[in-house]
Formats: sequence, C-alpha cells, structure tokens
Amino acid sequence: MRVLGAGGSAGSFWKASNKNMPERIVQTAAQQVAEDKFVFDLPDYENINHVVVFMLGTIPFPEGMGGSVYFSYPDSSGMPVWQLLGFVTNGKPSAIFKISGLKSGEGSQHPFGAMNIVRTPSVAQIGISVELLDTLAQQTPVGNAAVSSVDSFTQFTQKMLDNFYNFASSFAISQAQMTPSPSEMFIPANVVLKWYENFQRRLAQNPLFWKT
Repeated sequence: MRVLGAGGSAGSFWKASNKNMPERIVQTAAQQVAEDKFVFDLPDYENINHVVVFMLGTIPFPEGMGGSVYFSYPDSSGMPVWQLLGFVTNGKPSAIFKISGLKSGEGSQHPFGAMNIVRTPSVAQIGISVELLDTLAQQTPVGNAAVSSVDSFTQFTQKMLDNFYNFASSFAISQAQMTPSPSEMFIPANVVLKWYENFQRRLAQNPLFWKT
C-alpha cells in the first residue's frame, strides 16, 4: 500500500474490527482502489453494531494529512450506499463508529464513485480516503455514527478494572499457603476488591471524576 509516497502493506496502516463481537477477526486486508484510497470488506455486516478503525502506529500520515472514514452497504438493488462516518489523524489515531442505524439511511457525497472496487452484494465496506486536514475539518459526517468519547472511555476503564482485578486475584493465596518472605510486602485481596468496587461506583456516578 502506498499513501502519498509512503509505502507499506494495508495492515501497516489500518485495522477495522467489530467492537461488540470480540471473536471476530480484525480486518487488515485492504483493496487499494487509488493511490490514496483503500477499502476493507465487512462480511456479515448486518450483525455488526460498531466498527473500530485505528492506526497501528508504525507509519504516520504525511504532515498535514489524515484519513476520512466511510461506510458502504448494498441497497436493495445491490448498489453501494456510501456514508461518511468521521476521520482519523496522527493526533486522533483511532475512532469508534456506530453503524447499526446507518444500514437504511441515505448516501452522502463520497470519493469512491468512479473507482473500480471489487464488491460482493452481501458484504459492506469501510473506505479510507487520505486527505488534507483542512478538507477533513470541512466535512460533515452522518449525525448518528459517532460514539461518545465518554462512553468509549468508560468502556475502556471498565475493561481495565476487570483485567487488573482478575489478574491480581489469580495470585491470591491463603495465609496457610504463604511462605515467609521478610523482604516482600503483601496486600490483602479484600483491599483490592474494596478499591475495585469503589472505583466502579465513582465511575458510574461520574466517568470524569478522576479529573477533579
């Protein structure tokens, strides 16, 4: 894949995945339909609610450039309907989009119309168009595609809490099983549980409590 002179494979730049189905394999294979445009297939798109698009961090956009993100689904006649979801940039390398409400909406202006794109009638697609940041700032995505950044942060934080608690709990042993080790300090498991429950409670009350 080449993006305005930057070389690499499609997977080196983008990945799209179904946020609500963790068993779904991350999509890394893209069609390059122009020097600065790429398309990812989304099989079984009718069962997908959210799509995550993110850069891998290995190769950034060229200076002053970013990528607009489009969603395309086949209409009743099998023709693609393209809708602008949003964008990603070096400063915003990932985004979550809700597509469950877009599968019957109207199309919008897009840069993929005159391109030779291989399509399957039952497969939706995510399109990436590399454009100037000034151009991205002037675009208007469909209104119900963006997922609240607060919601995304809350979901991430909850996953982080669960992961830490489960990891720490996996090392729990009783006092009878402990081997004396004067140089090490031990934290009771109930202290970790108390912290976990308190953090969950405060997060539910105010996802941004940690800023105060």
